[in-house]
Amino acid sequence: MSAPAVSPRSSRGIARYATVLCALAVIAAVLSFVKGSWLGVVWVLLAGLASNMAWYYGRKARRASAAREATAAE
Repeated sequence: MSAPAVSPRSSRGIARYATVLCALAVIAAVLSFVKGSWLGVVWVLLAGLASNMAWYYGRKARRASAAREATAAE
């Protein structure tokens, strides 16, 4: 069974949401560490996951739009 296709538009949206999630997780990690809580480690891990998702889906959307432009130019 194959994975469902993700359109470039939704890939761009996922990348944006992941970027926002990454920023919020970094802020939460900083606040946790300032308050002296080690729970910030979890937020740092979440920020890492979100940044990888943002990078992956952003790159996927850029490749899809480049492929569409190359196809349209032919």
